[in-house]
Amino acid sequence: MEKLQNCSQNGRVDLLELLARLDNDRELLRDLVTIFKEDFPRHLLALQDAVAGQDMKQITMVSHTLRGMLSNLAVTKAAAAAGQLEELARSGAGASIPETLAAFEREVLGLLPEMETYIAEVRS
Repeated sequence: MEKLQNCSQNGRVDLLELLARLDNDRELLRDLVTIFKEDFPRHLLALQDAVAGQDMKQITMVSHTLRGMLSNLAVTKAAAAAGQLEELARSGAGASIPETLAAFEREVLGLLPEMETYIAEVRS
């Protein structure tokens, strides 16, 4: 458990919070992460395309979805960045969106490999 705590403190995911939310159900954690790994890349690409096309409605929808996904998995900073994108798109502040997208991308960089590490840790 100490190894998990160290990983959690240094990573993007608050793993201890996530496990607490799941009543320490490690099988459920594996299932949720597996679903996330399948869905996240597609949503990220859709967000990047929407930003490139300056499609505020699509940015709002996809960033809202990502915010929920990330919040559910205790990825707090990235969820907040997705929330910022959603608010900017809703308000029509398109000029700030590329910079905010870059900040979001920095927050999620390495997220999938980090989650793989946690799955390996909870198996042992």
